Amino acid sequence: MPAGDNSDDSKAPLLPINESVESSSSSPFSLKSLISLKSFYVVLGPILCAIVCVFVKFDGPVTSRNMLAVLAWVFSWWLTEAVPMPVTSMAPLFLFPLFGISSADSVAHSYMDDVITLVLGSFILVLAVERYNIHRRLALNITSRFCGEPVNPPLLLLGICGTTFFLSMWMHNVACAVMMMPVATGILQRLPTGPTQSTHIRDFCRAVILGVTFATPIGGMSTLTGTGVNLILVAMYKGSYPDAEPIGYNTWFFFGFPLALLIFFAFWAILCLLYLSRGSSQALSAYLDKTHLKRELNLLGPMAFAEKMVLAVFGVLVALWMTRSITEDIPGWGTLFNGRAGDGTVSVLVATFLFVIPNKKRKGEKLMDWNECKKLPWNIILLLGAGFAIADGVQSSGLADQLSKTLDFLEEAPYLAIAPAVCLICAIITEFITSNDATATLVLPLLIQMAKTMHVHPLLLMVPGAVGSQFAFILATATPSNIIGFATGHINIPDMVKTGIPLKIAGIVILSLLMPTLGVYVFGLNGGV
Repeated sequence: MPAGDNSDDSKAPLLPINESVESSSSSPFSLKSLISLKSFYVVLGPILCAIVCVFVKFDGPVTSRNMLAVLAWVFSWWLTEAVPMPVTSMAPLFLFPLFGISSADSVAHSYMDDVITLVLGSFILVLAVERYNIHRRLALNITSRFCGEPVNPPLLLLGICGTTFFLSMWMHNVACAVMMMPVATGILQRLPTGPTQSTHIRDFCRAVILGVTFATPIGGMSTLTGTGVNLILVAMYKGSYPDAEPIGYNTWFFFGFPLALLIFFAFWAILCLLYLSRGSSQALSAYLDKTHLKRELNLLGPMAFAEKMVLAVFGVLVALWMTRSITEDIPGWGTLFNGRAGDGTVSVLVATFLFVIPNKKRKGEKLMDWNECKKLPWNIILLLGAGFAIADGVQSSGLADQLSKTLDFLEEAPYLAIAPAVCLICAIITEFITSNDATATLVLPLLIQMAKTMHVHPLLLMVPGAVGSQFAFILATATPSNIIGFATGHINIPDMVKTGIPLKIAGIVILSLLMPTLGVYVFGLNGGV
């Protein structure tokens, strides 16, 4: 993972007075220098904000309109990259108090959420993985098995995405992304960078990173414990309809796995069409020769003590993530602490052991040195904090209620239009809320009430709503796994938009076809509740 731009010399003066005087005389200020596309993008944010404030009217509180205006400002800067991403990420700290959405103190709390500590601890583990080249070993194993002879880029991409998909079925989405992203970047390290990088290689790098980023949430849809949204759906359905047949693990799997598998293959096809052209195989063959890969894997030799210990720590962390809260009926170890210990607490706690466990090969040293933390991508952590600040602002300002009202038209919708309409609306809302779980928590209660009004089975609305809230494939801030992929530096927001829009459409179409057919059969929706 890139650790941000650390190229500035810390010993250099902050204000080189002599140089500035000389440059000011040789390059006088001109109005023409301000007229550029970059300058237009900078002022575009405030302009859009002003337009929303003047022309948009809501029935609710004025803060809901102000929140929409702030969203227009922030997202325009994110999409155009008018200012550096960390600067945009700090914008809620002054825009929210300025527009009366929330106090600066409450906004600042969002920048140290439990999920942020989860990502922080995970990134420390990633640094340990990279320090001992564990990701290189895993990358060589995957590449040698799937690259083909000669190199087959679509097959290799399928292997990388398929591995991510499978792991995500059983792991936390963030944990899966954190584990697989170093493996993906380890594969890409074999390829040239900079000016020597051809278009074919650059597109392949984008395809690999996007593949890991988006295969993570797709795989999580397969199982009941693969993502928190599925558990929220089950809990809300059971709480609202205690006499109905609950959704069991096998029941969800018979629907969720075929759904996720079809979306996965559609996603793979989209990546192949957008990023893998005919010349890709020839461009990659010089760097991904199968015989050479196996020789390099043999040269690594057996795993050292440090590698085994880092993997053991990672395995313990994954096990703790998976068992903190299993289901409502099967409580995890989190009940021992009355729910006060979250995934972030566990991540930081387990990561600290890397600074305690000694390295046998280097006496007096530990597995990790604190100086390694300088490589942490603090700019991405700021970006994640901005996402949570926006999520809180959308709800506290009343904008969430205004967005929920857009679902009222579904009360008159025909049966076959229910699934795509609900899924589409939820897929749009989830782009503005960094947590898929928060989106589901916001939307599902409304869908339950709408189902009662429409006299239809509640799962006809709840399942599309829950699945749609996981279609966060466009914005970098939509999910933590998106941010992890964005942090590699191989992709930018236009890449995510170009790939995410057709993937979102494909997901909605597939769900719209499966819900009235397979969904009706698996969940038994022909009868009443």
